[in-house]
Amino acid sequence: MRRFHLALPRSIEDCLKLLAERGPEAKLVAGGTDLLPQMKNGLIKPAAVIDLSGVADLRVLRREDGAGLRVGASVAAREIELDPYTRSTYPALAESGALVGSVQIRNLATVGGNLCNAAPSADMAPPLLALDAEAIIAGPRGRRRVPMADFFTGVRRTVLAPDELLVELIVPAPGPRSGGQYLRHTPRRELDIAVVGVASQITLSDGVCRKVRIALAAVAPTPIRATAAERALEGQPLTAQQIARAAQLAVEAARPISDQRGSADFRRHLVGVLTRRTLTTALERAGR
Repeated sequence: MRRFHLALPRSIEDCLKLLAERGPEAKLVAGGTDLLPQMKNGLIKPAAVIDLSGVADLRVLRREDGAGLRVGASVAAREIELDPYTRSTYPALAESGALVGSVQIRNLATVGGNLCNAAPSADMAPPLLALDAEAIIAGPRGRRRVPMADFFTGVRRTVLAPDELLVELIVPAPGPRSGGQYLRHTPRRELDIAVVGVASQITLSDGVCRKVRIALAAVAPTPIRATAAERALEGQPLTAQQIARAAQLAVEAARPISDQRGSADFRRHLVGVLTRRTLTTALERAGR
């Protein structure tokens, strides 16, 4: 690991000044569970590292009346896993937080790091996609809001410019008669990367599906939504047959590769299984 300059800003404004000065040669770090192993293995060699741990505005996890949930970029996965309001109102998000590494890692790993690392298998991306979350991004020209569906642009690439910073996520309130779930498949129970991850979110009205979102991880260069499957369910009563049909449409939306973790055919099979399971559980939770 080569030598680098370490900066310890105390505010978002200080972060932006440092990014403006250092540009592409700087890397941001909060928990460090993604960045530090990459640096240690020589995959990236930043000239400057900007430590966000002292920026209190990035650690907000708060319910906002009329605006849903605010999740700061430096909020740890463990906080999301254990927060009572998140667990009751956004169970899929809490479940994704509970699957990030071990307890020790979850106490460090942040939602911002999980998203900005932009791995196709990122656990916290599918629930945020399914919940129609928006990213709040700060830069030299002010702040902008980007839907999570548009946040990822490729493997380990996002819409963030070198002089921009992910500040927080705004997660809309699901509303009454809503439910969701996130599931993934891994070879090991813990400390592993998703071979496939699926998040489903359902809202019911008058006995039919008013709104549904299905988001997939590790089956394309970025996390994606299965929009054809969503359209097949909206406005329909959710029967087992309808759910099975939506699961098949989700399989058709996947674009997996074969690698050492699993073949493309195995991943497609998992998409069908996990979509059916998450939709079934989301429907049960929405009906409570």
